[in-house]
Amino acid sequence: MQVRSPFLAIPLLSSLLLGVGAMSTLTGCSTPPVASAQAVSFDRAIHAATDTLFEQTQTLPMFLAKPGKQTVVLDPTLDADSGQQTVATQRIDRSLGERVRKAPQFDLLPFESGSMASAHYLLVGSIARAQGGYRLNFALLDIKTGLVVAQASALARQDGIDMKPLNYYRDSPVLTKDDTVEGYLRTTSTPTGKAGDATYLGRIAAGTAINEAATLYNAGRYADALAEYRKLHGTPAGNQIRVLNGIYLSSAKLGRAAEAEEAFGRLAAYGLKQKNLSVKFLFNPGSTEFWADPRLTSAYSMWLRQIARQASISKICMDIVGHSSKTGPEAANDTLSARRASLIRQKLTADSNDLASRTRTVGMGSRKNLVGSGTDDVVDAPDRRVDFTIVDCPA
Repeated sequence: MQVRSPFLAIPLLSSLLLGVGAMSTLTGCSTPPVASAQAVSFDRAIHAATDTLFEQTQTLPMFLAKPGKQTVVLDPTLDADSGQQTVATQRIDRSLGERVRKAPQFDLLPFESGSMASAHYLLVGSIARAQGGYRLNFALLDIKTGLVVAQASALARQDGIDMKPLNYYRDSPVLTKDDTVEGYLRTTSTPTGKAGDATYLGRIAAGTAINEAATLYNAGRYADALAEYRKLHGTPAGNQIRVLNGIYLSSAKLGRAAEAEEAFGRLAAYGLKQKNLSVKFLFNPGSTEFWADPRLTSAYSMWLRQIARQASISKICMDIVGHSSKTGPEAANDTLSARRASLIRQKLTADSNDLASRTRTVGMGSRKNLVGSGTDDVVDAPDRRVDFTIVDCPA
């Protein structure tokens, strides 16, 4: 059987790796995601999943009824475990962009606010750790209806995948997975015929502006980035962690210490209101001492001061949960993470002693690693985080 593919270079690749099942006609039923059975090279997995995604569109009524090219925007791929953009997600986006441009049925538009009014489809993607490698998920949505018209998945081997975060995420004091990011990630694995996440789609216009601001930050244009983040913060959809985080980072890079502290206070308040705030404190391996490089740790006392202040204002009770990378024995990691949580609690209560009766510590060890590389560097920094989780106060 010959499988139709928009890419002549690998006409049978997607059918061999992923299988091509019955395509949805969006008549009210949904089609389970198409997934690969075995891990292949990273590039091959990207190509196979993309080909299968586009093959699904060839039988859809909206494509048959509208001959000619359809316009697509690509919302940049995210690491599903940390919510970050990384070197690997950038590589996925470059490959996706190239293959969209080569597809006879599509034109690729930049992910910018001006593109959303004219684009027909939205492409989203994620990469997540999976047994034997990394799982890639791609989904194509009809922008007007919010329905997923095609979804595909592939398993890539671990070799050659660089998960170092881009500058914005590397510098970020907190993990950026709020309800908007979580909604994006859910949408990447939503079955064909189902609606994408409502929170994510409702903020897609803000998402384009956030992406533009992050691009400016990654390029070192901090004043321009700050101006964009401030404009976003003045809109209803701009009240999200990526915007608050961007204001803090840009202010800090510009040496505006007072503005940076005020921005971090808003960031901490937002996280605590969401009932979870995950902060990346870098410790020396096997130690409760902060990382020796002051460029990375000089702001920690300010972070702790603002977390203590916001927690006191809110009159909340919280668990301070320490985490560690997977390096070393599990029992040692449990003890180490508990000691790190205790250190953070000690520093918080020194700033606001009323927190002594409203906080407790938990050592999670490496059981909830987000990266799991065990490299003890910037890649697995999210694994050495401290979570501030809101709990009910004792009666």
